[in-house]
Amino acid sequence: MDHFPTNWGRPRNDAFDAYGTYPIAQRPYNGPKDTFETGVQRTQQPIVTGTSVLALKYKDGIMMAADNLASYGSLARFKDVERLHSVGNNTVIGAGGDMSDFQYIQSILDSLMIEEFTAQDGHSLGPSEIHEYLSQVMYSRRSKMDPLWNSLIVGGFKDGKRFLSYVDLLGTTYSSSTLATGYGSYIAQPLLRKAVEGYEDVLTEEQAEKIITECLKVLFYRDARSLNKYQIATITAKGVHISESRSMETTWSFAEGIRGYGSQTQ
Repeated sequence: MDHFPTNWGRPRNDAFDAYGTYPIAQRPYNGPKDTFETGVQRTQQPIVTGTSVLALKYKDGIMMAADNLASYGSLARFKDVERLHSVGNNTVIGAGGDMSDFQYIQSILDSLMIEEFTAQDGHSLGPSEIHEYLSQVMYSRRSKMDPLWNSLIVGGFKDGKRFLSYVDLLGTTYSSSTLATGYGSYIAQPLLRKAVEGYEDVLTEEQAEKIITECLKVLFYRDARSLNKYQIATITAKGVHISESRSMETTWSFAEGIRGYGSQTQ
């Protein structure tokens, strides 16, 4: 109960003191108080970021891959970050961009799945529903001038159908048989298109893994914000499987033969 009589009604206009009771007492605020309100801040720019996420369709489902690096500016700071996240039994999301915003997205998706589970209505959210939900969340935050600084790929397999789509911080969405975020959209996407488009229904899991691993290797050589430690996720009729972190074999010996820029001009 509110025990302050001045809050029970407003007998007069506070701007007009008809009874000469100046100074007019301030009405006490008895609403909810947030101790940490003054410390709450919004993400004005990405701070700790992840780079490319790659995804493709193959004969049996969807394959996605991302490295485990989260960079603090240009510093390769965190080398064990998992940027592939399973949502339910049919969906995986991969995120590039700000990792704190990705953690927030993970928390709201986990809450959504718990709410869906407790309904016990015989229905479950599939990849298309998760993608639509995320597109609305991203567009809503963008409209509030407080975006979630992420590029997301949503992949899944449900009711015998493969699903692969993209959504970014503006709420832009599109679908394709090959997708990439970050620097991968410039470097890896042409390689993925050449290897996958037209062959989506004949590529085996082994072939798809070889293609996506080669693209990750190219990105490691070309993208200063990438790492040779990565994870691969497969989404098939059997469910979701996200591998443990792997390290690819790489070599820099070819750099000795590069000429034409820098100190090596001869």
